Amino acid sequence: MARTPLNDRLPDFPWDSLANAKARARAHPDGLVDLSVGTPVDEVAPSIQLALAENAAAPGYPQTTGTPELRAEITEWMRRRYHVSGLSDDAVLPVIGTKEAIAWLPTLLGLQGQVVIPEIAYPTYEVGARLAGCEILRADSLTAIGPGRPDLIYINSPSNPTGKVLGADHLRKLVDFARERDVIIAADECYLSLGWDDENPPISLLDDRLTDGDHTNLLVLNSLSKSSNLASYRAGFIAGDEQLVRELLEVRKHAGLMMPGPIQHAMLAALRDDDQEHFQKLRYAARRAKLLPALIDAGFRIDNSEAGLYLWATRDEDCRDTVDYLAGLGILVAPGEFYGPRGQRHVRISLTESDERIDAAVGRLAQH
Repeated sequence: MARTPLNDRLPDFPWDSLANAKARARAHPDGLVDLSVGTPVDEVAPSIQLALAENAAAPGYPQTTGTPELRAEITEWMRRRYHVSGLSDDAVLPVIGTKEAIAWLPTLLGLQGQVVIPEIAYPTYEVGARLAGCEILRADSLTAIGPGRPDLIYINSPSNPTGKVLGADHLRKLVDFARERDVIIAADECYLSLGWDDENPPISLLDDRLTDGDHTNLLVLNSLSKSSNLASYRAGFIAGDEQLVRELLEVRKHAGLMMPGPIQHAMLAALRDDDQEHFQKLRYAARRAKLLPALIDAGFRIDNSEAGLYLWATRDEDCRDTVDYLAGLGILVAPGEFYGPRGQRHVRISLTESDERIDAAVGRLAQH
């Protein structure tokens, strides 16, 4: 039987299509300002670096389930920061960055039916569904799902790329839906700590006020890549329905999906050090405070963007035209079409550049 390569199921890698725009932006006399990706540029906090170094000599295999100390700290962090008091240590699982966890979640859960993803969505939700051979439905409302029973619904609040935050009423309806139809809800909460409206902060799907401590069919995925600059460490976790977490643990053990031991110690230090996370948020707030008005003054409209690391911007034109316009200023951004058909007239602009490069972008926008 002829072999069908797995990559035939997948779309083209979107960032490959930015090669020409990147070359044009790089040719700017004052250099490239790359606002196209959410890659942290600031240093890792000393407390985290020290924990990594002090545990770098460990020679043995780590456990897939993570150390008892790390699992206990994850549950404490969720309680302290996000009003989640019903988690047991067996209901959390370290993962090698949440992109990996999202991409393989349908496969590791043995899903073969329908996977629902947001209409404007982080591309890895679609990739994960395609890797498992599942049918994909783009929908932002439960009414759009209809009377059927999907296997899995991905939600993302705060959203990448739009920065939209789902309110408590919407999340409560999702919790009820998960129970009534026996559907798994997987909430990508990687930007949960990066809300910009203090009166309406983002809330976790596992929040006690939504669940009353019952996490049946609910999973959240969180990462320290953005909040603590640990993208290179690949430090994240899954938490929620204990039965589902145990199922994922068993499959991940067979597959050898283990967070390296020194990284587990570094992650533990990060979870215990709220100050380093708050300091990083202040850095992003300062960059946002410069870039957002500069874009508006340059003729852009900013939609949503009430949380997260991105500005969801439009000039009411095709996103590729906006990419080309900004590339001419030496600024590279991501076209909204990367995130689904409804993103066709927006671009995603990241806050993850140095202060100097953000200032350069602001200056260039002011001149046009």
